[in-house]
Amino acid sequence: MPRPRKWRKVCCLPDNKRFGPLNASIKQESFITMTVDEYETIRLIDLEGLIQEECADKMNIARTTVQRIYNDARKKLAESLVNGKALMIEGGDYKLCDGDEKTCGSGSCRKHRCGRGLREEAKKTDANQKEDDH
Repeated sequence: MPRPRKWRKVCCLPDNKRFGPLNASIKQESFITMTVDEYETIRLIDLEGLIQEECADKMNIARTTVQRIYNDARKKLAESLVNGKALMIEGGDYKLCDGDEKTCGSGSCRKHRCGRGLREEAKKTDANQKEDDH
């Protein structure tokens, strides 16, 4: 029996969950799904400029796990761009941070910068996840 997957800490859900070509009708088979934790690695490493070890600390996972997630995310981004496929961000093994942890003190935690509506959405998602855990 495989070991249970560890929850990856994510600061905030993406503002937009679908991306893709504007000039084509999108069929269901032309969608690529990126998980929320894959999105978070792209945000932390490429946008915030963190190294993989720092990203791993923020997400509470091993650096080798970050490396694998990051490589998977980049492949999905490339496939979307090169092949004109739509990208959807959803799912994954993640838990939203509460913004109170020591690792959230830096500017790379979006929870502190999110608008009120996003904070409320994150709280609802947290509550739903907690209900699912019980």
